[in-house]
Amino acid sequence: MSLYIDSADRELLAELWPSGAFAGVTTNPTILARSGLGQADLPGLYRWLTAELGVPRVYAQVLGTSTAEMLASAGQLAALGPLVVKVPATSAGFAAAKQLVADGAEVLLTAVYHPVQGVAARDLGIQGVAPYVGRMTDAGRRGVESVVAMQQAIGSEPTRILAASLRSLDDVTTLAAAGVPDFTLGAAVARAVVQDELTEQAVTAFEADAAQAAAR
Repeated sequence: MSLYIDSADRELLAELWPSGAFAGVTTNPTILARSGLGQADLPGLYRWLTAELGVPRVYAQVLGTSTAEMLASAGQLAALGPLVVKVPATSAGFAAAKQLVADGAEVLLTAVYHPVQGVAARDLGIQGVAPYVGRMTDAGRRGVESVVAMQQAIGSEPTRILAASLRSLDDVTTLAAAGVPDFTLGAAVARAVVQDELTEQAVTAFEADAAQAAAR
């Protein structure tokens, strides 16, 4: 199982990345906007992530609504350095993703809301697919169950599910048990991986007991 941080917040990333619990960082235009950034800020963010933090795997998303616009945007992203290109699961996006894969790019089909979209991505040779678990549930689609079904339908490699829009570690556990390999986590859920209240209580007790024993 690989965990990713779904954020462009440098403070959060600098806090969590040193834990070693995460495999990379994912972004999209909405994630960038939440940190006051835009597509023009991606080069600086990419350099900081890779050169300063040492993040080995970065995901960045294309802009545009037509296939031509997405391909042009993907070319700009590729100029940054090695990364995974995220393309939305629209008709134009499928076409762009197919072309990018043929050109040798690593692609993640994102904003996926139905298991059949995942199967279509597999059949096109797209390397990754990102279903929005929480947003599926918000729309009345049973997000966790849909992604379990997607994993069963896709099977094993080469297409890997990168589950997104996750609301709790319990959802991560359920999906991991069903074979989903990758997860990208927002701030609250990512922090919960390395900061559990009960763990903190245990550490406090350990330290108190050690101090008491040393004072004897």
